[in-house]
Amino acid sequence: MKQVFINLAVKDIQKSLEFYTQIGFAINPQFSDDQAKCMVWSDAIFVMIMSHERFQTFTKKPIADTKSNIAGLFALSVESVDKMNEVVVHGLKAGGTEPTPMIDYGFMQLRRIEDLDGHTWEIFFMDPTKMPNQD
Repeated sequence: MKQVFINLAVKDIQKSLEFYTQIGFAINPQFSDDQAKCMVWSDAIFVMIMSHERFQTFTKKPIADTKSNIAGLFALSVESVDKMNEVVVHGLKAGGTEPTPMIDYGFMQLRRIEDLDGHTWEIFFMDPTKMPNQD
């Protein structure tokens, strides 16, 4: 099976762990220690949150300040608009911020949430039956 692992540098492992569990990730303790936590979204999608010290062992480049610069947009699909709203509300309660209002494309609704370090997540619901015809 193909899997996706996203590696993120975070300033506070414990606060980031709380944020990610609040928005629906589970922790995989098998791949976690005091410097990194493996957060599980699905059988195929994982996010490794790592201290800056641990993250720096994987690269010679400086770590971006994602509070003031964007390093990427990460999008996660959910099964309904209600679930999208639930994920974002939980993220806001856990200290995240919502940089823009919800976007409604008709066939897709999308909300953005930034974690405590400014990593931007797009949580979206898409209904393919409502997609405009591409004639």
